[in-house]
This record gives sequence, structure tokens and C-alpha cells, in this order.
Amino acid sequence: MPVTVLLVDDEPLVCTGLRALLEAQPDIEVVGEAADGAAVIPLVRRLRPDVVAMDVRMPLMNGIEATRAVLRTVENPPKIIVVTTFEQDEYVYEALRAGADGFLLKRARPAEIVHAVRLVAEGESLLFPASVRQLAAEYGESGGNRAARAVLERARLTEREAEVLRLMARGLSNAEIAGRLVVGVETVKSHVSAVLAKFGARDRTQAVITAYESGFVAPG
Repeated sequence: MPVTVLLVDDEPLVCTGLRALLEAQPDIEVVGEAADGAAVIPLVRRLRPDVVAMDVRMPLMNGIEATRAVLRTVENPPKIIVVTTFEQDEYVYEALRAGADGFLLKRARPAEIVHAVRLVAEGESLLFPASVRQLAAEYGESGGNRAARAVLERARLTEREAEVLRLMARGLSNAEIAGRLVVGVETVKSHVSAVLAKFGARDRTQAVITAYESGFVAPG
């Protein structure tokens, strides 16, 4: 079965370019387009895409509000990639906090865009550690977010879970963490799942943001 994608952008040329790029892949199918976040929920419910590639800045409903709405109201929601022109954008950080699985620059190379769609469809977060660190440092109230600190305190992470979270925040994959800690990949997956469950996080991105905002990991 191909990965199905819904494109959401108020720039027709962007949608046209993305559709042509993605539909050239044998394992990806674009099932629909929308020009604003306000149209996303009915389309998601009707088309059931695996991935939504959504512009972060739109006139009626931006990508932050649309992400929140999809995750709040749609059962078994799709993965969401927010698409942006500027990576150091408060809108991007707020979309990640709202539950987006990652972000992608409009100027990204075609191979990066295709890889991003496949990655999030497989359940991995699209996480750029350097960019997320910078976003957290600028917009994330590092160490000063009471809610994030409360989540960390309630989680009571084990020493190994804490170690895994630090490596997640550096952008390491499960395989890379396994190599660093000299354990099996399945063991790492178990620790990652435990961290997400204790944080009540949708994915790795949400856990990493909590790690920064609670002060557990320093953005610098």
C-alpha cells in the first residue's frame, strides 16, 4: 500500500510542485489538496491520509491551529509535517508543541522531502536537533516552563531512560542510541516507549520539547 498524503498550502505553485514530486514516487500517492487549514479536518476524515504536509502560515487557519484541531477531533489522526519558509520561526515551534511530527523547509531538496514523508509515515519523528535546540532556546522558556517541569517530575525516569532521552534530544536514531549505549535496538525502543508513556507524549518530538522546556536538557 502506498503512503497517502494530503497537501495543505495557500500557494498553488507549492502544491503543484509537491504533488509532481511525490507522485513520481512509486510508494507515495497524493490523495488531495487544500488551500487553508480550515479545510483540513473534513478532508482528513474523508480521505484518511497517512501524512498531512501543511504550510505553517495560512490566512484563515494556520498550521498550528489546524494541527491542534486534527489531533483533538480526528480518531487515529495522520502524521503531520509542517512546511515553512523560515526554520527559525515561532510558528514552527508552536506547531511542534501542538503535536506536529516535524517540520520541513520549502527549499529542501526533493530527496529530503520524499525521505521526510516516508520517515513520518513509518512512525519516526522528523527531528532536526540543531534547529530544535535553537527554537527551544528562543521560544521555549527553557527551564522556566512549569508545566514541562511538572511532567518531568511526575515521570520519574530511570537512569537509563534519562540517558536515552538526552540522546534523543541530540537527534540520534534508535540504532545510533543502541550503538552508543551498547544495547540492542529493541531495548532502546522499549526505553523510548517508556519515556513517551511517562511524558504522555505523542512522539519523540514532543518528548524532546518537554526535555528542553523543563530544563532537563539545555538548548545550548
